[in-house]
Amino acid sequence: MNALATKMPAKGVVYALLAAVLFGITTPFAKSLLIETQIQPLLLAGLFYFGSSIGLGVYLLATRLFGQANNGEASLQRADIVWLGGAILFGGIIAPAMLMLGLSTTSASSASLFLNLEGVFTTLIAWFIFHENCDKRIFLGMVAVVSGGIVLSGAELDSSSTNSNYSGLLLIAGACLGWAVDNNLTRKVSNANPAQITCIKGLFAGLVNVSLAIKFTAAALTAPGPIYIGAALLVGFLGYGVSLVLFVLALRHLGTARTGAYFALAPFVGALIAIVLVNEPITPSFIAASALMALGLWLHLSESHSHYHGHEATTHAHKHSHDEHHNHTHLHTSDMHQGEPHTHVHSHEPLAHSHAHFPDAHHRHKHF
Repeated sequence: MNALATKMPAKGVVYALLAAVLFGITTPFAKSLLIETQIQPLLLAGLFYFGSSIGLGVYLLATRLFGQANNGEASLQRADIVWLGGAILFGGIIAPAMLMLGLSTTSASSASLFLNLEGVFTTLIAWFIFHENCDKRIFLGMVAVVSGGIVLSGAELDSSSTNSNYSGLLLIAGACLGWAVDNNLTRKVSNANPAQITCIKGLFAGLVNVSLAIKFTAAALTAPGPIYIGAALLVGFLGYGVSLVLFVLALRHLGTARTGAYFALAPFVGALIAIVLVNEPITPSFIAASALMALGLWLHLSESHSHYHGHEATTHAHKHSHDEHHNHTHLHTSDMHQGEPHTHVHSHEPLAHSHAHFPDAHHRHKHF
């Protein structure tokens, strides 16, 4: 196994786990903000998304002002508009609306349980529509992680859950399907600058969530103080902005199904933070969920997928270093060494070889 075979998956796993950690810690902070300010959940979600967009917008502006535009990443291209637009439509507009309508007739505990469907739908779409590779180990790992999430959220079920409206549950399932489509479409543009992608998605999602908050809860809308607004924007920048940047980077290296499985660990992170910081009790359901998620994590981390495969000729642009898959030649400028990551439009010649790999940007071939 060469260096490429071991280095790239490990980097993607780190990105995915960090994304899950950052997103997971938003839960206890969001709960604290909801209690302290009595702010409506959709309005808080809108502030989180705006914090993501504003923070990354400042970052993108700073890199341009200091002569490091895009930080070596490829800019979004015209061909990316359709995929990104679809991701925004399903994940930033349709899904929040369906979630809001579903929550209006469904108990919070039932909704929490059904939200685990996002990981399931993400994986199924990746496997059956976009033909990502799936073997027994990855399937069992995904089942273990999702089961852990169900155990964790299922412990919150209360007596009102039996009175949940089935149409409301279907709407929440529809919201999860919308976010799953978003995840898979975002993978199609994951070679582009993840900060650009996240900034744009955050802007649209923020506008949609705030608009929904005004429409559905205008009579009871509470405007928090400037300190709480600042706190919400900061949490949103880290938990929604930086987290999604890392998620997109993980998509680039691991594909959608595996990234989704790692990201499904976020509820466990949130529960763990709540135990450490808020002194919530360690329950049997938390222990059971921890065991299931640890099993799923081990199954994914110990994956080894290797076979003889071919690469078709293609031309694209993304951040890369010269390696087995980037063996092209060009004139390097005096301030850039050949081994350093750089971005430009480049072509790949047809190539056939065998090595361990994940379904990254260069290994999206079909398996039969």
